[in-house]
Amino acid sequence: MAVLDRTRTPVAPHAAPGRAAGGLGAGLLLAALATVVWSGSFVTSRALHDSVPPVQHAFWRWIIAIVALAPFGLRAAWRERALIRRHLGYVTLAALLGVTVYNTLVNQAGMTTSAGNMGMIMAASPVLMAAYERLGGARLGARRVTGTLVACTGVVLLVSKGSLTPDFAPGDLWVVAAAVCFGSYSALLRRRPQEIGGVAFLFATFVLGALMLLPAYVVSVAVQGGFEVRTGTVGPLLYVGVASSAVAFFAWNKAIAMIGAARAGVVYYLQPVCVALLSYAVLGEAMGWMQLTCMGLILGGVVLASAAGRGPKRR
Repeated sequence: MAVLDRTRTPVAPHAAPGRAAGGLGAGLLLAALATVVWSGSFVTSRALHDSVPPVQHAFWRWIIAIVALAPFGLRAAWRERALIRRHLGYVTLAALLGVTVYNTLVNQAGMTTSAGNMGMIMAASPVLMAAYERLGGARLGARRVTGTLVACTGVVLLVSKGSLTPDFAPGDLWVVAAAVCFGSYSALLRRRPQEIGGVAFLFATFVLGALMLLPAYVVSVAVQGGFEVRTGTVGPLLYVGVASSAVAFFAWNKAIAMIGAARAGVVYYLQPVCVALLSYAVLGEAMGWMQLTCMGLILGGVVLASAAGRGPKRR
């Protein structure tokens, strides 16, 4: 795995406040864009659970994403092919976690749990992102830690429905594994070699991730058969391939480069709110007072933690 590029220029302590605030705001907006778009992918995973097998869903998602990104990514990846080969171990690990495994686990979870539950449990991944940054020596700050704990409390209450003995479906456990993969992928992005451009890196991970999925796809087709190509299957696949993959992954990777995995991860807590609203509107999944109360906790925690670091740092 490639080590952290030592040539990265840190933000100077005396940097212009307006510029720093602008960078923080842009990074938060990019993280929010990715989070909102990804929320729809949980709904599609649930909607396609009985018509498209999970591995085939994931494989065609990335094929569509590769085609959508090719006009920009193919030339960039070819131009930087020597750098990609030099850091192939790192790029392959990122592709395995973020492309091959993560979305396949989410699709598998959609077979036996609701879209709302998937969004709620996935919101636990920012805890892992923050833990990775803390282990790496970063100081998270009291407000960010407090905001993270408040948002996490809302997530736990949503998942457990206020019970001390929550009843998890098999799909819930698949989502827990997916959350670990996504949190690890997001933390790994902070170590991306800076000489590799964002578009080239994204395209390379998409291609490698799809190639690693290919054997499982062949087995799935042989054992489960293919799926029916119709509007109800192609439309959602186009959404997850173009919006949830090409657009959202680029926005998320850029956000982490700008504001770090821990702060971007706090914005990710908005996902269960977005998923709950979408699943209610599209799939008719129930949403009661408990969900609304916990959404308030999540939103409050996001606001508190996202505001951390705006003021001047004490030396």
